[in-house]
Amino acid sequence: MPASMTPTRHPTLRKRARTWRWIATPAAVVFFVLIWRLVGWLGDYPAFILPTPEQVTIRLWQVLSDGSLFTHIGRTLSELLLGLALGLSTATPAGYLLAKSRLLERLLAPYIVASQAVPIIAIAPLIFIWFGPGLLSNVLVTALIVFFPILINTVVGLRSVPPELIDLMRSYRATRWQTFCTLELPAALPVLLGGLKIGATLAVIGATVGEFVRPSAGLGYLILTAKNRFDTELVFVALITLAAMALSIYGAVSLAERQLLSWQKETP
Repeated sequence: MPASMTPTRHPTLRKRARTWRWIATPAAVVFFVLIWRLVGWLGDYPAFILPTPEQVTIRLWQVLSDGSLFTHIGRTLSELLLGLALGLSTATPAGYLLAKSRLLERLLAPYIVASQAVPIIAIAPLIFIWFGPGLLSNVLVTALIVFFPILINTVVGLRSVPPELIDLMRSYRATRWQTFCTLELPAALPVLLGGLKIGATLAVIGATVGEFVRPSAGLGYLILTAKNRFDTELVFVALITLAAMALSIYGAVSLAERQLLSWQKETP
């Protein structure tokens, strides 16, 4: 198609779209807080059932002032980042092997799927028995929960590469490493990054589950202790912090995705 006939978006429309993206998230947060405040006002619930946004804000300031929240954030953040790194570094090579070998997929796929059918909350106690309490067990729980989506997206991404392009690389006598770096990885990267996005959000769940099973520190531990004291404001503080942490990691992966896929042309 000639360049003059290529459909383009009007600059004004692009500007409006960017403005809307910046406004949409804060507007959604404000709307949620208003609904939360309205439900509390209509129901006239006590604070241990549904605290108001003002009460949660005051409790947030208290735990920020004494530094206790930062301690728990640091523990949970280290668990989920290490678990995400471990899950990514194991799921990606495993996905490559499964994508290249149908026989290996037939042998291992039933066990992989069966392992995902068992809830992670049921597997976590065994991990703590085998590896003991501490950071390592929580990292392993997080790695297990992010392993499957990254593995599946790796397999799907690599198998989405057109076979004729692989045949073309073979005709040029490219090695497997050259084919992977110049063809398979760039072609499968959008799907791989999609799996990483899913894994990044699931990593928060994995770290919290580990802290629920063997509480010692972290935001999961904070939720349990606050629940036992009927400190619902602190439970809300921990939940909001977990949500903000998941959004931050998801945003970081999205930013990396835009940088890594900047070579792709924007399609209308």
